[in-house]
Amino acid sequence: MAPVLGLGPIGIWSSWFRSDDPAEAGQIREAAAALEDMGFAALWIGGSPGFDHAARLLAATNRVVVATSILSIWQYEAADVAAREAALDPADRERFLLGLGVSHARFATRYARPYSAMQDYLTGLDSAPMPVPAERRVLAAIGPKMLGLARDRAAGAIPYLVTPEFTAQAREILGQQPFLGPEMKVVLDADLPRARHTARDYLASYLALPNYTNSLKRAGYTEEDFAGGGSDRLLDALVALGDVERIRTRVAEFHKAGADHVAVQVVLPQGQGYHQLLAQWRELAQALPL
Repeated sequence: MAPVLGLGPIGIWSSWFRSDDPAEAGQIREAAAALEDMGFAALWIGGSPGFDHAARLLAATNRVVVATSILSIWQYEAADVAAREAALDPADRERFLLGLGVSHARFATRYARPYSAMQDYLTGLDSAPMPVPAERRVLAAIGPKMLGLARDRAAGAIPYLVTPEFTAQAREILGQQPFLGPEMKVVLDADLPRARHTARDYLASYLALPNYTNSLKRAGYTEEDFAGGGSDRLLDALVALGDVERIRTRVAEFHKAGADHVAVQVVLPQGQGYHQLLAQWRELAQALPL
């Protein structure tokens, strides 16, 4: 399996990276530099980020790959994205990875025919004065057709809210060469009932989005599994719950299933913030095979 931009096996995914709160700007720069020093291979910016969010992380680091996960095709025009990518400093461009996705109908007023829209968007990137090369873009694909598009017109796929079993199926569709970098949620808490409570609070909003529930139904889950923030069996499948040994085991399961890279997202209990997040990243960095 060919690495993308030299990505190593494990990165960090966080929607906090795209915070526009001026009071958090310094913490975000500090965290980005710390994560690079810890040895993580990539910083994945969640929450439909734009180039300004990526530029901030690129400026705060020197070696780590900075990736959007995901940039919504409804929110940013292809021509503008290609122009912004071309305007990056050449050294920064070498470690920037464009992650694209179709988002969800709830968040995009223009949402329609997402597969065709993504095809058109990629054509727009290809036809720009300075195109974004296929090997420097990845797609947030969880359906078979979108995975095929990620194989044929991008470097690969970055599926979100998936399991190792899904990862194995995605690898079959992609073939051996395209990049496969699933996101993996983590609740680093050895108290299982409390960990499930944290996960359930976080997952509830995702389980109201048809793109995700349809994918999970294809995997054999039912409406009963989606109620109340998720059944125990669904939580245990979608979130690595427990101590660092359990987290390490789940990462290994994703790699064994065919993932080239795993984007680890730490999920905290409500009310916890930056300092707890940084502490857990450090704990994972010491335990995981970076």
